[in-house]
Amino acid sequence: MHDQNVNETHIRDLRQTDCPDIGCGKFYSTISAGIYMPKINGNEIRPGNTLEHENGLWVAVKVDHVKPGKGGAFAQVELKNLRDGRKLNERFRSADKVERVRLEQKDQQFLYESDGMLVFMDMDTYEQVELPADLLGDRRPFLQDGMTVVIEYYDVEALNVTVPQKVTCKVVETEPVVKGQTAANSFKPAILDNGVKVMVPPFVAQDEDIVVNTESMEYSERA
Repeated sequence: MHDQNVNETHIRDLRQTDCPDIGCGKFYSTISAGIYMPKINGNEIRPGNTLEHENGLWVAVKVDHVKPGKGGAFAQVELKNLRDGRKLNERFRSADKVERVRLEQKDQQFLYESDGMLVFMDMDTYEQVELPADLLGDRRPFLQDGMTVVIEYYDVEALNVTVPQKVTCKVVETEPVVKGQTAANSFKPAILDNGVKVMVPPFVAQDEDIVVNTESMEYSERA
C-alpha cells in the first residue's frame, strides 16, 4: 500500500508541474500507457522510430541528414501515420524536440481471415484480437496460416503487424530453365503461390520453393 501511495503522489506531482506537454495531457497519458520516453532532438530520429507528432503517432520510414551550404543541418524525415497510413515529409533541425514513443511488441499467431478482418491469438494468454487486413498493406499475401507475427501496441491499441522477414513460397509460374544461363543480370519474372510477382534467377524452376525477403519483396535464396 505504501508503494502505491508513493506512485500516485509521484504521478500527481508530475501533472502539477509546469511542463507544457503535461498541460495538454500528452505527458500523463503517455505515462499511463507505460511507454513514455524522453524527448529526442530532431537529428536523433532514426528509421523505425515511432514519434508523437501533430497529435498523431507516426513511424519514421526514411531519414536523410542534410548539411546545406548555408544554415544549420537538418533531418528530412518521411513519416507514415500508424492509424490511417497517411504520408508526411517533415524537416527537423537539431534544436527541435520530438517525443519518441516505444510501442509494446507481442508475438501472436495468425488464425484465419473473416470479412476482411484478420484474427490473431496471443500465444501466452490465448486471447484473440481482430485487425483489419489492410493493416499489412502489400505484405498481406505473405501471411500464412499458423504464422507467428509481431504486433505492436500503443497501450491496448494495435497499430502495426510485421510478418517474418523471410518467408518460403512456391513458384507456380516462370520461364523454363535455360541450361548454362546463370548470369545474375538475367533474372526472370515469376508468380508465387500467393499471387505475388517477383524476379528470380534463371536457374529457379516452376514448382520450386524459394525464400522471399518480405521487406524488399525480392528473391532471397532457394528454400
